Amino acid sequence: MESILTINNLTKKFGYLTAVKDLSFTINKGNVYGILGPNGSGKSTTLGIVLNVVNETAGDFHWFDGNVSTHDALKKVGAIIERPNFYPYMTAHQNLKLVCKIKGVDYSKIQEKLEVVGLLDRKDHKFKTYSLGMKQRLAIASALLNDPEILILDEPTNGLDPQGIHQIRQIIKDIANNGTTILLASHLLDEVEKVCSHVVVLRKGEKLYSGRVDEMISSHGFFELKTEKQDELIHLLENHKSFGNIKVEDTLITAFLNDPMDAETFNKLMFDKGIILSHLVKRKESLEEQFLQLTDNN
Repeated sequence: MESILTINNLTKKFGYLTAVKDLSFTINKGNVYGILGPNGSGKSTTLGIVLNVVNETAGDFHWFDGNVSTHDALKKVGAIIERPNFYPYMTAHQNLKLVCKIKGVDYSKIQEKLEVVGLLDRKDHKFKTYSLGMKQRLAIASALLNDPEILILDEPTNGLDPQGIHQIRQIIKDIANNGTTILLASHLLDEVEKVCSHVVVLRKGEKLYSGRVDEMISSHGFFELKTEKQDELIHLLENHKSFGNIKVEDTLITAFLNDPMDAETFNKLMFDKGIILSHLVKRKESLEEQFLQLTDNN
């Protein structure tokens, strides 16, 4: 696969504080990557380093095939790592014309990018009249003007209301579907689960996991069960190799699977053992549950 960004053993220290510690991962073309971690985990510092606004202490990184300077590579990168900053008394269109001048981009791109972010009908309205969500969407349009190969977003939905969050996430998905690689930093598990194909999990500057979101933990899910023969069912589950952790809350039994098994197979197995289930639901572990397992084990 074609590599967009490669990070090798990256470390950043601020005095006694190590913000990023021996971090390595690769971003390949055509995916949506999330850097996931709580505040202070090193997400923004990592983005700052690869965007040349923060100097690394040790390690290195390279863009694309490594044969272009970071300065030239960044011409093919779009990034929003701070609050959107435009001239308040100028319209969206006027603000984007200024960005085009700075980036050396043709004005014809303005209409196209405003359409991508759903602001074409508001292009002649002053920036100061925009809601926070609209300001963020205009910032994305601005970052897309040079048709970047990768778009970098730091906490793109921070401070937005539910409607604004939904709009930004949909725009990110649409941009990715058109072939642009995306790297976003987030402390929201929900965001990564809904938007990203790959995730790098950071805690205190260290990588806990890097890979596909759907393979973050090789979980086979769990069954939620109820029966009048509760003790019998618990005993059976505890002695069956396909089941691991068993939790009991009142009448609800939660049985985590060690091996793949569908609900129909399980129901037949129980019936054959003389156990009639009054409740049977199979669920997949959420990214949140998987994330907690991952951080608990480290």
